Amino acid sequence: MIKLKNIIKKYGEKPIIDDVSLDIPKGQVIAFIGANGAGKSTLISIISRTLSKNSGEVYIDDKELSKWDNNELSKKISILKQSNHLNIRLTVKELVNFGRFPYSKGKLTKEDKDIVDKAIKYMGIDHLQDRYLDELSGGQKQMAFISMIIAQDTEYIFLDEPLNNLDMHHCVKIMKNVKRLAKEMNKTVIIVIHDINFVSLYADHIIAMKDGKIVKNSKKEEIIKEPILKEIYGMDIQVKNIDGQNICLYYS
Repeated sequence: MIKLKNIIKKYGEKPIIDDVSLDIPKGQVIAFIGANGAGKSTLISIISRTLSKNSGEVYIDDKELSKWDNNELSKKISILKQSNHLNIRLTVKELVNFGRFPYSKGKLTKEDKDIVDKAIKYMGIDHLQDRYLDELSGGQKQMAFISMIIAQDTEYIFLDEPLNNLDMHHCVKIMKNVKRLAKEMNKTVIIVIHDINFVSLYADHIIAMKDGKIVKNSKKEEIIKEPILKEIYGMDIQVKNIDGQNICLYYS
């Protein structure tokens, strides 16, 4: 389990994360929601040790984050950031190979290669494995990066707004596979996401943030309710049950 104790992050005198304590359940899809600037991406960056904190403690399986060896931590947690810029030209397969670096240090074994092949197939992009990333659509490229994360084979997976600027087809494919990772492979997937309907359909647990604080932390059924959503987003959102699924209407 991941535990946070009194996490504070400031830029100057302004607190971005304001004394957050939290237990993140295992083996589920955990959605971080909230308005822009709520602190979601900052908090997961702190948990994944890609951003420093001012104070507080993060525990990964009862071991404080600062005590983890970098290479061992990279076998435990993986993160896909919002933007992924590469200065070298790679094929899909070459990119996914990087997911095995904590284990292979660049010298892939047969087992590593098998895991890479399975990760590519898992995302359904084996027909693209020899294509260069700059030849792909945004959705195809994101599927390749998620394949790399799958190949890293960590217990905890962090996805920071993985659906940004993607078409509906690729958003649905990504979220279906995120759900499979938790259900079939017992991964804990922590995802920052803005589309509340994808949260309603695919998440198990929701952590809502506002002004750097946790305002709600519960199973999704307890969060996807009109008064709760108004408290989080500051706007009226209708919730309609359609074919057994709660769908949020916020366009009118």
